[in-house]
Amino acid sequence: MSATANAFSGFSGVATAMPVSAASAASAAPQDAAPPMRGRIGTDPRYGHYAVPRRYRLYLSATCPHCLRIAVTHAVLGLAETVPLTLLPPVPDRADGGYAALDALYEASSHQHPGPSAAPVLSDTWAGRVVSTYAPEIVRDLAARFGEGRGPLRPCAAAAQIDALARLCDRDVEGAAARAGGAGAGPAAAGALLGALAELEHRLGKGPFLLGAELSAADVHAWVTLLMLDRVHLPHLGEALAGRVADHPRLWAYARRLAGEPAFGGAPDLDGIARRHHTGCGARDAGRAPLVPRGAYAR
Repeated sequence: MSATANAFSGFSGVATAMPVSAASAASAAPQDAAPPMRGRIGTDPRYGHYAVPRRYRLYLSATCPHCLRIAVTHAVLGLAETVPLTLLPPVPDRADGGYAALDALYEASSHQHPGPSAAPVLSDTWAGRVVSTYAPEIVRDLAARFGEGRGPLRPCAAAAQIDALARLCDRDVEGAAARAGGAGAGPAAAGALLGALAELEHRLGKGPFLLGAELSAADVHAWVTLLMLDRVHLPHLGEALAGRVADHPRLWAYARRLAGEPAFGGAPDLDGIARRHHTGCGARDAGRAPLVPRGAYAR
């Protein structure tokens, strides 16, 4: 498959995963292992990164939740020509979670860079340097600086709600699921997970999207969280808790509906997610049907 701007299409896969504590670390470690580079695209002269079509390039892996949020945003905004994209292998080729293909960019941007050459990366092709490795700000800048062709994904009036929902997803869905699936997990993690899912379920009783009638950055963030919950964390929660997670009909119908949209369902590499998270799986993982069936993903 070509590692170019239109690479996010036609993936299929299975729901297999490593034990949740290890899976969570594998997903998060590259993003968290070193302080992120946080240049911004805009009009601030401190950065000098102005919104010029084809000046920037994204480097993403279709198995990483940080990258997937950028990839879905990129696809929703139709930025294949404006901000070209290079697709990296599903599993990092460096032992520290980095990619050899990114070494030169990191070295040009930070001499003797102490951390992994990790994805995501937004690069400035004019300078041959990294602009940002911080996924939340990359998403914001794509939407704010290159999203003129559609309604805003991050309306100013809804920014606080979008940020609060992102924290809910990170801390009380994915983080709590990782804790609940680990050895010796207590009831607090399960309670936090179910409380967060109930909040999302309640919101979807008011409209087709989390903020009502229009798709927003909150939906992109939440959908990737649900994907990782379904494909990575769910098999480790035990039958009783997994059943309670599944018992949110509006939420999982919403996840399946978005998965059927090419901008969403075409983004993740489900086979790659399985490969990235397969170490230590037991037979129970291979036999559990996912809540979003593979047929829901765009081909």
